[in-house]
Amino acid sequence: MLVLESFENATFAYANTIEGLAEKSGVSPAYIVTDCNRDSMMQNVRCALDVLRVIRKERPDIIISTGAAPGIIALALGKLFGAKTIWLDSVANSEKLSLSGRLAGKIADLWLTQWSHLASDRGPKYFGSVL
Repeated sequence: MLVLESFENATFAYANTIEGLAEKSGVSPAYIVTDCNRDSMMQNVRCALDVLRVIRKERPDIIISTGAAPGIIALALGKLFGAKTIWLDSVANSEKLSLSGRLAGKIADLWLTQWSHLASDRGPKYFGSVL
């Protein structure tokens, strides 16, 4: 939600796994996708189907994710539809890159971290933090 002001002149849709979060922040349109992780194959399938529905409906030019398995799924499926992808590793991962962040580095067109000491030539780039 904190990066939304950077896109004030863009048309966007928001997807997340938490019911009511978008409405609380006044974001629309918003979609709920099934939460998942590496240990829940059926949840991953449900999430992928949810994300696929959003991508097919919205046809995004760019997909930006801040984390976890649903974000990886969104980047991967978005690329299949020709979207550019950006991964912004969560501000919560201050000591080391998240597993999702490391995977995203192999998929994303732009891989970012919010911590300068985690940036590297072969890893994520640092252009500042959101907070």
